[in-house]
Amino acid sequence: MRRAVALAARGLGSTSPNPVVGCVITDASGTVVGEGWHERAGGPHAEVHALRRAGAAARGGTAYVTLEPCDHTGRTGPCTRALLEAGVTRVRYAVSDPDPQAAGGGATLRAAGIDAEGGLLAEEAEAGNAAWLTSVRLGRPHVTWKYAATLDGRSAAADGSSRWITSAESRADVHRLRAECDAVLVGGGTLREDDPHLAVRGVDGATQPLRIALDTRAGLRPTARILDDAAPTLLVVGEDADTGHLPEGVELLRVPLHDGRVAIPGLLERLHARGLRSLLLEGGPTLAGAFLRAGAVDRVVGYLAPALLGAGPAALAGAGIENVSDALRLDITEAVRIGPDLRITAVPTVRTPLKEH
Repeated sequence: MRRAVALAARGLGSTSPNPVVGCVITDASGTVVGEGWHERAGGPHAEVHALRRAGAAARGGTAYVTLEPCDHTGRTGPCTRALLEAGVTRVRYAVSDPDPQAAGGGATLRAAGIDAEGGLLAEEAEAGNAAWLTSVRLGRPHVTWKYAATLDGRSAAADGSSRWITSAESRADVHRLRAECDAVLVGGGTLREDDPHLAVRGVDGATQPLRIALDTRAGLRPTARILDDAAPTLLVVGEDADTGHLPEGVELLRVPLHDGRVAIPGLLERLHARGLRSLLLEGGPTLAGAFLRAGAVDRVVGYLAPALLGAGPAALAGAGIENVSDALRLDITEAVRIGPDLRITAVPTVRTPLKEH
């Protein structure tokens, strides 16, 4: 199953709005005879890839799958049928499918006489499929906040300069993060100050994420790099924003404003409706604070440079936390060296409900 979890990760960035799934088939003696993963939305599921590679050796064998085999016909047929037709006699899956359309595969297999059980390495499989599971359970994209800072928590110097706080190795790693997400989002301040490009570079075979600019007044310059054709772009603007200066063909999402701000839950709901399941938040400290204040951050990835500034903006602002007892507590799930820097990945210890404002 641990191998199946590793295989599933190969589909990150290319399967949305479907989950990432890995599958390993062993024959009757326990020897691995087939492996597969869900490679792209609309393509064969992990079980089908693994069964094709196993061939006749799958008969009497065991399938290890990171997600309960689906039991419905969509763009592909049900994986339960494929497993039954292959003659597999045991199925072990990690996570039960929370999607009511596809759930029930375990029960179908058991009814057909297959020894099927769930829960094997469920925690590891959940972590690898967090984006899709969040989207199904909460009806919104999974949000990762990425930031870069010095060891004293500064995202820029006192004069506003921020290039480059972290190393070239860390910046390359950010492109990997982008490639694994459906969309990358920044706010109006970052657009005007940094003119970011946000497209993925240096990742072979990457599907370009949707670049989203949250620019309520549509103050974006027509020459902004985010408007080129390297990747698709969506501008989120206020309902009454003047967009006449923008190039023709720019996709706009007009949203109501509350005290001049976008309601984060409503925005996430609309992004989810257009098929986005994972969102990388790359904006500045104010935008990050707004998402945290709304209870809409599911994972934090911080790149910490071995440097000190002593002054300048902090990595986070306006999160609505006044007392240390109200701090959002995190579990660190990973801490690794990236070149000279330290990359820390953490998730909230308690999921907070979305707050409208």
